[in-house]
Amino acid sequence: MTATKEEFFKPAKLSAQDKAARTDDTARGIIAQETNAREAKTARLRAMRLDQQTKEPAPTPRKGRKTAAADKV
Repeated sequence: MTATKEEFFKPAKLSAQDKAARTDDTARGIIAQETNAREAKTARLRAMRLDQQTKEPAPTPRKGRKTAAADKV
């Protein structure tokens, strides 16, 4: 089964609905891939942050200076 010149260079014309459906399917596929990648990255970063928080001790609160507005109240 060899491809002829007509089959290779002149594919059958698609209807507007077929083109729109193909474009829609492709766009939805790309969006789904990006969403999955973003959710995986978020989960990975959340796990890293939680792991880091468990390893580090909680910071001690600093004693700050009183401001002039706090003195007037």
